[in-house]
Amino acid sequence: IELYQNYPNPFNSYTNIKYVIPKSGLTNLKIYNILGEEIAVIVDEYKNSGTYEAIFNASYFSSGVYFYRL
Repeated sequence: IELYQNYPNPFNSYTNIKYVIPKSGLTNLKIYNILGEEIAVIVDEYKNSGTYEAIFNASYFSSGVYFYRL
């Protein structure tokens, strides 16, 4: 699994997250705040192997530092 740096970074409302899945299967991409609390689920579905991009819309969240996990 490859998880790339989001762009643009830093961002205002939107950022793109690129990732690669080597084998087909259930895929989860989650966003966490600085306290480690899950604040959003961007991807939660079966994906075939390949390269994907997901968009994180942060316009509903306060500015700050966020982490993402695949």
